[in-house]
Amino acid sequence: MAVRKLKPTTPGQRHKIIGAFDSITSGTPEKSLLEPLKKSGGRNHSGKMTMRYLGGGHKKKYRVIDFKRNKDGVEAVVESIQYDPNRSSRIALLVYADGEKRYILAPNGLQVGQKIASGSGVAPELGNALPLSEIPLGSIIHNIEMRPGQGGIMARSAGTFAQLAARDGKYAVIKLPSGETRMILTTCRATLGAVGNSDHGLEKSGKAGRSRWLGRRPRVRGVVMNPVDHPMGGGEGRSSGGHPRSRKGLLAKGYKTRAPKKASSKYILEKRKK
Repeated sequence: MAVRKLKPTTPGQRHKIIGAFDSITSGTPEKSLLEPLKKSGGRNHSGKMTMRYLGGGHKKKYRVIDFKRNKDGVEAVVESIQYDPNRSSRIALLVYADGEKRYILAPNGLQVGQKIASGSGVAPELGNALPLSEIPLGSIIHNIEMRPGQGGIMARSAGTFAQLAARDGKYAVIKLPSGETRMILTTCRATLGAVGNSDHGLEKSGKAGRSRWLGRRPRVRGVVMNPVDHPMGGGEGRSSGGHPRSRKGLLAKGYKTRAPKKASSKYILEKRKK
């Protein structure tokens, strides 16, 4: 996976860096795995704006992704690698031996025609999903469950991965992309490999209009507002005194917001990096 830097033929293309689509093998999504995706524009049921800076954007359909990987004992073949407008990573279309089709997150290095499987007793190879109890220590993993059968919810973004550091009784010790080290039940599943499209973080939109295509409206900084609108507003000229705060007055940039008595804190061995 690579990125393309465009020639400065227009002001919008001067700083534009986009992902190369060389890994994508099919442009047409699987129709049976599409669902409608309705937009709220940041409005609630009565039409009032409750989330700022949302709205517009290109019309999209949702691709149903198999995060659970619970089709055990049936081998699948990778039919194509496709683009997904709803996430930063690429997705892979699997065709199982019984004819069923499913989308999964495409790991880095997954090739069309490759065979993958899931379940207990499966070989710990790229793209295979199996319990943490059967994955070799030190392996790179993604799409990790926090509760057995829940479906993967951690390390799903482009280029991310976690590492299986140790096992202690019924718990496995996982080092997460944030730097946090935590314990997870060994009966939870994970997929071998890192998520593909690792150069996604190098992309630059090049112009404001591209953000509008993605459904993002212009974001106004608090320091340019008036005191009535934001705690950091007001002052003469470009002055912006005081600590960085949110619109509600909550301290930002270092102020911890995690509940101090959260039940799951006992599973965290090392907190994430600041």
